[in-house]
Amino acid sequence: MAEILLKTQNVGIAFGGLKAVQDVSLQIEAGTLTALVGPNGAGKTTLFGLLSGFLKPGEGRVEFLGQDVTGQAPHVTARMGLTRTFQIVQPFAAQTVRENIAVGAHMHTGNRREALAQAAEVAARVNLTSQLDKPASDLTVAGRKRLELARALATQPRLLLLDEVLAGLNPNEIAEMIPVVRGLVDSGVTVLMIEHVMQAVMSLAGHVWVLSQGKLIASGSPSEVTADTAVIEAYLGHGAAKRLAGQGVKV
Repeated sequence: MAEILLKTQNVGIAFGGLKAVQDVSLQIEAGTLTALVGPNGAGKTTLFGLLSGFLKPGEGRVEFLGQDVTGQAPHVTARMGLTRTFQIVQPFAAQTVRENIAVGAHMHTGNRREALAQAAEVAARVNLTSQLDKPASDLTVAGRKRLELARALATQPRLLLLDEVLAGLNPNEIAEMIPVVRGLVDSGVTVLMIEHVMQAVMSLAGHVWVLSQGKLIASGSPSEVTADTAVIEAYLGHGAAKRLAGQGVKV
């Protein structure tokens, strides 16, 4: 039986009267690459905040490696091996790429030389070796996305939460990033990714969770969820599935 790294039970949070996440229960098995998708405003990034400790649930429970980590501080869950990236990348602009990655490595070592050496190893995994001594401010959008990924990898995660690592990239850059993400799982890192680029979801994910208006409305393989009537209507509006079927579009 596969090891369960992460498990949530009826997790929810409200901001004022708005229920941003409601009654979400899911589990992530070790060695998998799964995706969390849904329309804009569905609550995906809020859920990542609840899983990683940046937000405290108003209800429910989060378990990592069998331990209750509900509301634990992010540095605590990161030391345990649960790390996240952010959709809006904010590197330390005045520092080099190497120094930025070393910040993540310092999660497990106080030795500066060792952290910088680990940074070089991580950079190679995301194809940033040639950029190591550049200021982070000189990187392209694609380069900054890779740097954000590298900083997270340097913390030595068992489970990595990727928040739209492909957002803002052109088709060529997306095609170059997909094997990098796939390589994470090959190296032993379990991945849960938020993604709007369905090409990537179809290519990478073995299982997909669909969130809409804070609630999980579907889960399954990429082909199963993209054919689900509730999913189609969440993205395209009420009655969309029936309209498409009436036009001879298979759903």
